[in-house]
Amino acid sequence: MDRAERLLYHQIHPLKLLTDVGTAAAAAALLWAHQLLAALVIGLVPSILMTIALLRWADLDPYRRSRFGRYIRRFMTRRVEAARFAGLVPLWGGAWAHSPPLTLLGVAWIVACWLSGLRRRPSDPPAV
Repeated sequence: MDRAERLLYHQIHPLKLLTDVGTAAAAAALLWAHQLLAALVIGLVPSILMTIALLRWADLDPYRRSRFGRYIRRFMTRRVEAARFAGLVPLWGGAWAHSPPLTLLGVAWIVACWLSGLRRRPSDPPAV
């Protein structure tokens, strides 16, 4: 598996998903309390460290062969990844502003990015 494939498939490893969801939620709670530095550290550092660890040591081949792996191979472009990451802006901004609707918009945005491949027809070409 080459580096590009490892970068793609590490995103669906359960440890990466749990890290990203958990740290985004913890950072939102810290931002609600206006603890900016702690929120940024908690929100970003563990995810980066988990990415490094998975890219270096994880066997990602089972994820590549999985149904979820086939799904993200079809649609998870750098553009979708960037849009997913951008969903943290309303999520965390809403937490900072004490705005549950804005925070929920960020959550919905991220979930919508993950689900965006479902609207493609099977005849659509794979994502590049």
